[in-house]
Amino acid sequence: MKNRLLVVAGVLATLAARPAPAGAHAFLDHADPRVGSTVSSPPAALTLTFTEPIEAAFSRVEVTDAAGKRIETGPLQHPAPATITVSLPGLAPGSYKVTWAVVSVDTHPTEGHFAFVVKGP
Repeated sequence: MKNRLLVVAGVLATLAARPAPAGAHAFLDHADPRVGSTVSSPPAALTLTFTEPIEAAFSRVEVTDAAGKRIETGPLQHPAPATITVSLPGLAPGSYKVTWAVVSVDTHPTEGHFAFVVKGP
């Protein structure tokens, strides 16, 4: 009986010590142009890299200028499991806001936004 109690206590202790399953979410790891950066010339593309793979079919990226006008971008590309990119037209000097929303491969949605500035001549 005593051995049985020790085994049960050991199993319960092992189960209690296991970490809880992680709730995986794809957060923005880095962007090009960088978050909050000022670039000297207009970038040809915007690249967002996340902390885990994403489902491109359920992802979106929107770029707006300082007045809130939407900038037409190229189609969303998915060159790597955790990366999406869109081509940009020749951006005029000014401030731009990037708004993104993605779904990780395990179906957790995340969204966010950041700004960057294109330096004038």
